[in-house]
Formats: sequence, C-alpha cells, structure tokens
Amino acid sequence: MSEFILETRGLTKHYGGVHALEDANFSLRHGEHVAVVGDNGAGKSTFVRQVTAVEQRTSGTVVFDGKEVNFDGPLDARHAGIETVFQTLALADDLDVPSNLFLGRELYKFKLGPFSILDRKAMRDRTLEALKTTAVKIPNVDNPIRNMSGGQRQCVSIARTAAFASKLVIMDEPTAALGVQETAQVENIIRGLKERGIPMILISHNLRQVFDLVDRIVVFRRGRIVANLRKEETDGNDIVSYITGVKSQLVEAD
Repeated sequence: MSEFILETRGLTKHYGGVHALEDANFSLRHGEHVAVVGDNGAGKSTFVRQVTAVEQRTSGTVVFDGKEVNFDGPLDARHAGIETVFQTLALADDLDVPSNLFLGRELYKFKLGPFSILDRKAMRDRTLEALKTTAVKIPNVDNPIRNMSGGQRQCVSIARTAAFASKLVIMDEPTAALGVQETAQVENIIRGLKERGIPMILISHNLRQVFDLVDRIVVFRRGRIVANLRKEETDGNDIVSYITGVKSQLVEAD
C-alpha cells in the first residue's frame, strides 16, 4: 500500500492566459490532516477543483489511493471515496435534510426503473443518526433546506460529508460564514474524523483553527506552493510571511 492517500505531480490549471495553478506537487498521508492556506486568488480552491474534477486540469497527474486517476467529474471522485464540502455547499434548496444527505446515493425499497420506490424511513433514520454522531442540531429535518439559516445549511453539508467519509475529506472554508457555536461544532466534527483515521485537506483563512486542527500546513501564493511546514515547526507570523510574499523560498516538511 502506498504511504500516501493523495499525491499531485505538476498539477496545473490555466484559464486562457491566466495561470491559476502552476506545477503543484502535493502529498497527503493516510490519517493526516493538512491545511491549505493562502490569500484570495492564491490557487487553493482551484487546486481542490482539479483534484475533485469539478474542472479538468491543464496538465499534471493525480494519484489517489495508490492509482493514477482521471475522474470525469466530482461524482467519479465521490464514488472513489473523496467527500468534499465546497464553498457553494451543493445543496438542493427544495429538498429536506435526508434527501440532501442521500442526494445521488438514495436508498430504495426496490429499484425498477420508473417504478422504483425510495426508502424514505431508512434515509430519515440514518440522517438522524448522522446528525447525532456529528452533534449537528437541526430542529426539523423534514424542512426544505431553503427555510434554514446559513449556518444550518453549512452544518448539513458538513454532516453529509462526515457521515459518508470513506477515504478522504476535503473542506473548503467550512466555517467562513458560521458563528462561534456552529464553528465549534464543525471543529469537533473535524476532530472526530481525525480520531477515525480519515485524512483531510482543510482550506481555511483562520490560522487559529489551522494550528488547532491539522498536522501540516501548505501555503499557496499566486498559484504556486511556496511552503510545506509541520505545524510544530512554524507559527502564525511565519505563515503570514509566506502568504504575503515576505518569505518566498520553498520550504518542504520532512
């Protein structure tokens, strides 16, 4: 078995003449939690979109679970075992919580083309179990998502990811729009993933959160990786220096 659950080699994405991501060499070990940090436009979300095939890369290689992969889209990535919380949340406003948790992986009483019948009770029961496990509090799971607050919507998206996490979790700014209490809930979910040995990539602007939750910090600047540091070997001022370009020499963690 490979030491790494995920590796990218020379991962590059150009939008016409704009080089959004350039030659990104990245690795993530089994069970490891890594933060990806950088200023707006540094290439963090672009990197995630290439790994999960939301967009097709310009060049480079992605190796997942020991095999080179070329996903056709994010559903392929999910089926391979990559669960992602995107900034856009990817929730269906008119559906309730169980329907959103099981969107694209519905449970059926029996499945026979147009005569298939959903097992709504099983999906609702498993949804309540998932919310309990992740300590996410939703007063009424039968409410459509559109009637929920931004924080509740975010927590539903994160609970879905944590409930179905299999090989890798990616979270893109999961607490950016949350209050203190909801942020604490999400951070506890992340700690729970660590206890279960599920590797994670966390994109965050919150350096306090980064130092609390991850093993290693990778800094992006202007589409390139400029630092790869173990958290115990750096500090917030050091990270900010790489983000702003005060420090520019590539540093690699062991």
